[in-house]
Amino acid sequence: MVRVPACHAGGREFESRHSRHIFFRLKPAFAGSTPNFMATSSETIRHYEGPAFFLRAFRPFFFAAGACAALALPIWVAAIAFGLKTPGHLSPLDWHVHELIFGYIAAVVTGFVLTAIPNWTGRLPVTGIPLALLFALWILGRIATSITLFSPEVSAILDSLFLFVLAAIVWREVLAGKNIRNAPVCALITAFALANAGFHLSALNGWDIGFAQRGGLAVIAFLLSLIGGRIVPSFTRNWLAKQKITELPAPMGKFDAVALIATGIALVAWVLAPEHALTGGLMALSACIVTARLARWRGWSTRGEVLVLILHVGFAWLPIWMALTALQILSPDTLLASTSLHALTAGAIGTMTMAVMTRASLGHSGRALSADGLTKIIYLLITTGAVLRVLTGLLPFDPTALLVVAGGVWSAGFAAFTIGYAPIFFARK
Repeated sequence: MVRVPACHAGGREFESRHSRHIFFRLKPAFAGSTPNFMATSSETIRHYEGPAFFLRAFRPFFFAAGACAALALPIWVAAIAFGLKTPGHLSPLDWHVHELIFGYIAAVVTGFVLTAIPNWTGRLPVTGIPLALLFALWILGRIATSITLFSPEVSAILDSLFLFVLAAIVWREVLAGKNIRNAPVCALITAFALANAGFHLSALNGWDIGFAQRGGLAVIAFLLSLIGGRIVPSFTRNWLAKQKITELPAPMGKFDAVALIATGIALVAWVLAPEHALTGGLMALSACIVTARLARWRGWSTRGEVLVLILHVGFAWLPIWMALTALQILSPDTLLASTSLHALTAGAIGTMTMAVMTRASLGHSGRALSADGLTKIIYLLITTGAVLRVLTGLLPFDPTALLVVAGGVWSAGFAAFTIGYAPIFFARK
């Protein structure tokens, strides 16, 4: 169970007042209207009388994301270890890939974006029945892809609907709130929805799913670069300032723009030509630039607070993945493609999404922004599982056995999050 320590109101006010402006880069005009919006939003939530689970989007979707990751990976490991087959229309490998990309990650993105949108736009949060219906659509997608209840075509349509509906909601809120600065996030979610539809189309027609898979992962990798590039230095700055440490992360500037451009070009090349030498070179260059970008954020100074440090650890997996991908492309006999790929999926995506889910869950429930014992164990399990998965095939152990251990440890971290943070998701406060 999550320990509920005493909260420091002044600290939370500092976090909200400064990180919201830096994170979403709101127009100055919005800053002046913040008090009225916050009062209206708080009043809406205070008068909500439905189930606490549907009070804010992070509650159902972070809970579901944790459960999805905790269950999907062991099912896949059991399938390869014992030769089992998944009951749906997707092959075991395709199901594994799809559920962790378009099931788990989709839930995390939904919980994060719909919780953040009120801060972006000044509009009220999606809550109550609309949120419950959207959550039901996500559940329907998991059912459709996991069991033989519908025809393959109907299953594909049902699962694809969720991300397109999410994209429509996000576009509506951002445009209605005239918050064009966050239109790129809307575009990325739309691209993610198209990648999911492309995945199903490829599976139904017997085509290679690699293009859609890389497309979906590239969208998330760029989203991590974009959003991570805002929140990691912002939250680091906030924490260091509270510790009265004067050496702060470098402010966002031209170097960050260069890093994003380099990352975007490398990702496009990887999606279109994953084995080309030019892609390897672009990945290597991007790995160097992103590493330099991360070093500017002074992550080593946050070792006193794991809740902040884990953001740097998660972001560090991005250049590690890029470097391993470059090595795998330029020297194919050195690494398996799956080795470098899991530095992105189990490493960067797994760690960063957990870092965001734990922090947002604590912050939006009024708890202190500090990692307790359970949260530290969660981070340790996921990081250990990711490292073991990347080292599978490189260490002098049976690859299948190490794969089972890595998957079990990684999934245990998400199970601990789902169970331990459940009081946050289901309690009124």
